Amino acid sequence: MNKVKPRFIWVPLAIAVAIVGGIFIGRFFSSESPFGNISRYGKIESLLQCIEQQYVDTVNRNELIENVMPKILGELDPHSAYIPAKDLESVNEELEGSFSGIGIQFNILNDTINVVSVISGGPSEKVGILAGDRIIAVNDSAFVGEGISNERVMKNLRGPKGSTVKLEILRKTAKKPLIYEVTRGNIPVNSVDAAFMLDDKSGYIKVSKFGRTTYDEFITALSKLHNEGAERFIIDLRGNSGGLMDSPINMANEFLPANRLIVYAEGKAFERENVASNGTGTFQEAPLVILTDEWTASSSEIFSGAIQDNDRGLIIGRRTFGKGLVQQQIPFRDGSAVRLTVARYYTPSGRCIQKEYQMGKADDYSMDIVNRYIHGEFFNVDSIKQNKELVFRTVNGREVYGGGGIMPDIFVPRDTTGVTSYFNNVANEGLLYQYAFDYTDKQREKLSEAKSAEELEAMLDPNILLNNFVQYAAQKGIRPRPVYINISRKLIVNTLQAYIARNILGEEAFYKLLLRDDETLRKAQQVLSDEKSYFELLEAPKGEDQALYEQ
Repeated sequence: MNKVKPRFIWVPLAIAVAIVGGIFIGRFFSSESPFGNISRYGKIESLLQCIEQQYVDTVNRNELIENVMPKILGELDPHSAYIPAKDLESVNEELEGSFSGIGIQFNILNDTINVVSVISGGPSEKVGILAGDRIIAVNDSAFVGEGISNERVMKNLRGPKGSTVKLEILRKTAKKPLIYEVTRGNIPVNSVDAAFMLDDKSGYIKVSKFGRTTYDEFITALSKLHNEGAERFIIDLRGNSGGLMDSPINMANEFLPANRLIVYAEGKAFERENVASNGTGTFQEAPLVILTDEWTASSSEIFSGAIQDNDRGLIIGRRTFGKGLVQQQIPFRDGSAVRLTVARYYTPSGRCIQKEYQMGKADDYSMDIVNRYIHGEFFNVDSIKQNKELVFRTVNGREVYGGGGIMPDIFVPRDTTGVTSYFNNVANEGLLYQYAFDYTDKQREKLSEAKSAEELEAMLDPNILLNNFVQYAAQKGIRPRPVYINISRKLIVNTLQAYIARNILGEEAFYKLLLRDDETLRKAQQVLSDEKSYFELLEAPKGEDQALYEQ
């Protein structure tokens, strides 16, 4: 199947060079002036030279440059950023679809690395490492204690493909530590976390980010659900902060007829470039719902906006984040890079996705989500103030509004059922996750007999699970509060069962159990099951603007 290729023409390296001035170029000062020829060499380079030659103390020029780079970009928009060389690989690998490592999922409990799961077919599985193992030494050096962090673990366990790492393992069934030598290999980074049937005709797909392999994963998920009988689809983009552009464009193409605008971008030095559907999509007629929330951003908003503006499906949930700035990553010779904003994204109707911001005020920008919460936007649709001056129309003539983010067609408030101060305390302390891991560790042999989320759920008695958890939390310093515990009972049990399912069966089982009482998902199922209602919501009278969407 042909993929839609975005035709955006990236701005050359000269932009970055212009922004950072003469930091990486320049010459020694003229002997006639302590500041040299400022007009010729630039203030920044001249200042660095002056400090280097005449400042009272010795300073590290490279450290000065590393410190000043973020400050320069901090005076621009909130999404332009400097990435130091030491961080660039880890920043990029989440989007690349794979990295080189040993193939485990882990957490750090009691200052020890606990193996939560072993990736099937990965390097660790091949040598015999098991879920529940504790890593206590790496390359003959002790690796436990207060200094253990996620960053330090990844730095030591990841590495070039083909390189080896020696691990010392504690296992409950072994009388003494076990030694394994693991040869690192390519480890996939999945972005489609789950794909399963909700009922006889409805398929659910959870997309957590947009990386290099997302489209291929998505097509595989669609095909799987279609083979299982899915005729309509719910795509969950809640919490998806975006990523690469190709995947959401190609995903939208699967649902759109030919010559429908998907997205366009333009900027000062970025001539407008349109991306339109090519008509090769396999699911052009299937009813579609997209779930969004306040953390749905960037690429997720492009996909959502394309579907909404083309009246191809419904958006259900809460207003999205509002991130519609195009960054171009520009590398430097030292291995660092700049992600510089070069354009803005627009939905097919002409809406700018990006919410308002002020140059150099990233702190105010980051408070927007908090302010939305304070103003009640998460709980009451009437609290959301749309800019009535920025009115746009969908293909069928429905009114949509600009000003940032995608407003859902059907608003579903944040569900606070069962949320009490007791639940917040145990959740914020991480005790739900920790107890689920401990429980899994002790019952792993028995629980591993379950082959599905439903079978596993049947093994987890709600009363026993809750009572034991309350005792566990009390030992950790959270005193029992019977009234609040009773109110939060279902939420606590549901969360514990979902975490345990993840530890035994993986992400799909986790979402199956976690979303059993999800109000937004339930609303989506209701809308899709009533075809008349679904199409009525999309079939507003067509206006004369339809031609604007066809390329």
